[in-house]
Amino acid sequence: MLERRVIRRFQSAFRAQAGGLPATFWWLWAGMLVNRLGGLVVPYLAIYLTERRGATVAQAGLIASLWGFGSIASGPVGGLLADRLGRRSTLVAALAAGGAGMIALGFVERLDVIAPAALVLGFASECFRPAMQAAVADVVTDPAARVRAFGLVYWAVNLGFAVALALAGVLAGISFTMLFLLDGATTLLFAAIVLEHVPETRPAGAQHEPALKGLASAFGDRVLLPLLALNVLFASLLWQTHAALPVDMRRHGLSAATYGVLAAMNGLLIVFLQPVTSRLVAGRDEGRVLALGALLVGAGWGLNALAGGAAAYALAIVVWTVGEVLTTPVASAVVANLSPAHLRGRYQGAWSMSWALAAAAGPGAGAFVLGRFGPIALWLGCAGVGAAMAAGHLAAGRARKTRPLSPALSPLARGEGDDTHRAASARGREDDGSP
Repeated sequence: MLERRVIRRFQSAFRAQAGGLPATFWWLWAGMLVNRLGGLVVPYLAIYLTERRGATVAQAGLIASLWGFGSIASGPVGGLLADRLGRRSTLVAALAAGGAGMIALGFVERLDVIAPAALVLGFASECFRPAMQAAVADVVTDPAARVRAFGLVYWAVNLGFAVALALAGVLAGISFTMLFLLDGATTLLFAAIVLEHVPETRPAGAQHEPALKGLASAFGDRVLLPLLALNVLFASLLWQTHAALPVDMRRHGLSAATYGVLAAMNGLLIVFLQPVTSRLVAGRDEGRVLALGALLVGAGWGLNALAGGAAAYALAIVVWTVGEVLTTPVASAVVANLSPAHLRGRYQGAWSMSWALAAAAGPGAGAFVLGRFGPIALWLGCAGVGAAMAAGHLAAGRARKTRPLSPALSPLARGEGDDTHRAASARGREDDGSP
């Protein structure tokens, strides 16, 4: 009896988390998981460049920055292509280009070729993301269910990244070239999954805005713009894991191995916490959830001001990871719900660009404050940023309540897809309680 009760509870929890989502979503989810499982190169790029290609630390840092700058442009361009050419075409083209480019980069030896190639590949490898996000919003039409859907994508990304970090460490000792080959192969496999199993999800009959006018509509949206600005601050705090945090840990005598273990806690906590938090935030006021997440992220980074050993840093990581898990899926769903159907790709492109801007600015800004003013100023400053973000989310949440949700024009939402999609949609109405 006990075993049956446990099984029933597990089935009930699984249905609450994953039930009612259409088959197309699950193919996109599977492709994203495969792609992130193969995310082997970027975490070890600096080591590869210095140990295998003879780059100095400064040269390796420059090439890594070029990769990041390439990704900044990928958001708006990828979003534009997703709206004009379609989600499926953009996904396949961007993933094919990114996969082939990654494989080719593994055989390039000259730094003067690697540097511009990194800029181009940074663009190509991230260009798929707005189309992916827009496709999820297309097929999951219930605003409440979108929080679960984006939470599941977020879960897959972090699970794949955690596994990829461990796998890359093993493979790097055998062959760095193998990292490039597997990374590129998994990206190409994602393209094949889309080509075989994902239909075009772009809403039929939607008007086409001129390219620049459509981009201006996204970046000029007075309701979206505060969310983009707040996300740059939010993601900039998270990016302290790549610069200021390891330096501060080393100053307190922690080894590089200890830092690696502590950093891995973030991904593992996300994998375990995300299913729980998705159920807790369901139906709650999104502005308050985002404000709470911002407070926890700021408080977690602020706790580093008191840290002097591994246990204190671990506690801080737990606190800001809980804030991250609360914030990321909900914010992604809010962007999807704000997006007009015919501009959904460009809105997601603007969202992707906010992450890329934080990746480019966050590590350098944190390192500057740490070097110029010291760790106490940096970590207490992070706490202050978190408090400011919380206030901003409360204000932005009130503004969003006056904005109607965008209509769901997807052919899948209207029941014009295949039988699998219609059945999945019917299950979604039952599980989600929507009319």
